[in-house]
Amino acid sequence: MFEALSFLAMKLGVIPSDFSYAGLKDKKAVTYQSMVVKKVNPERLKSVEREMEKKRMNMFNIRSVGDSLRLGQLKGNHFDIVIRNLKNQINDSANLRERILEAIENVKSKGFVNYYGPQRFGKGRKVHTDQIGLALLKSEMVKAIKLFLTPEELDDPVNKAKKYFLQTEDAKGTLSLMPEFKVRERALLESLHRFGMTEEGCAQAWFSFPHSMRIFYVHAYSSKIWNEAASYRLATYGCRVVEGDLVCLEEDVDDHSLQSEVHLVTKEEESANTYAMHQVVLPVLGYNILYPKNKVGQWYQEMLSGDGLQTCRFKVPTLKLNVPGCYRQILKRPHNLTHRLLGDGDTAVEVEGSQVDATNFSLAISFDLDASCYATVCLREIMKHDV
Repeated sequence: MFEALSFLAMKLGVIPSDFSYAGLKDKKAVTYQSMVVKKVNPERLKSVEREMEKKRMNMFNIRSVGDSLRLGQLKGNHFDIVIRNLKNQINDSANLRERILEAIENVKSKGFVNYYGPQRFGKGRKVHTDQIGLALLKSEMVKAIKLFLTPEELDDPVNKAKKYFLQTEDAKGTLSLMPEFKVRERALLESLHRFGMTEEGCAQAWFSFPHSMRIFYVHAYSSKIWNEAASYRLATYGCRVVEGDLVCLEEDVDDHSLQSEVHLVTKEEESANTYAMHQVVLPVLGYNILYPKNKVGQWYQEMLSGDGLQTCRFKVPTLKLNVPGCYRQILKRPHNLTHRLLGDGDTAVEVEGSQVDATNFSLAISFDLDASCYATVCLREIMKHDV
């Protein structure tokens, strides 16, 4: 999505930060979403439609609006997904159709652990986005730049350019090697050439990215910690609501729930089973959050201390980043989940009472998820397999 924005910004003569949107979309999917761009009229936007189509992107419903969008305005997402090459897990001799129905009903009734999906952390094997976010939180600007430009073990032009940069710190020379389509990397290198490889110069270089992208890296670190906290919480206490847990008293919980909406479970409430597991939330790191008052809270402090953030205020003034934090439900359920088996011609098939042949059938599923929930995580729960 960021590359699409950078390309469109270049064609329109604006900068990526002139665009606003309510949420991020997966790179490996057919997706659509609303966006707003400042300083561009509808006619100018329509003039680049052909060039966008050459990049396999289309624009619809182009019109003037009164205000920008912002992250968090998104209410949810709808997904239509086809799972092909159906087969049982190894050593599972059960009827495949029964397994599918069991998995669908299980996620409908029990939900899934609301982990942040793997796309939150990037596809790099050497460096993940959360590592860059940690460096930014510690105001290690040079380190963050080097992490961003760390090459993978591939011999393509992009990674050759990155390797050259780490060896020489020659931004101008690296710029001549970096392919034109790597818009973000080129923008960063141009800034580094202008401002230099000092801590101050690297901080300035980060401003070649829009605010939404700078904060994305910090959120990636917070997301990693939340995922590990959720695993620790479930391993320690299971699906019981225990004293010191945080529960949200609002009906609709999202990643923007505030401290005023959460409550610490008392010993008496634990004994009376006052709350259900779907109400339990964990904090996403920030300066305005409350931690659980049990082993999970202690775990958070140990993790932050281990990463050198024991005194972190979750503000990076040099990058104009403020991270107040929020709360996230441990368990989530998909809404309006439907499914059907498809034959070779992608037509629905009737398989009542029959054995599904894994080589001939696919599973089509549709569902809605609340904002900031990941379809890849829901699918992993259904399939019991990484997606």
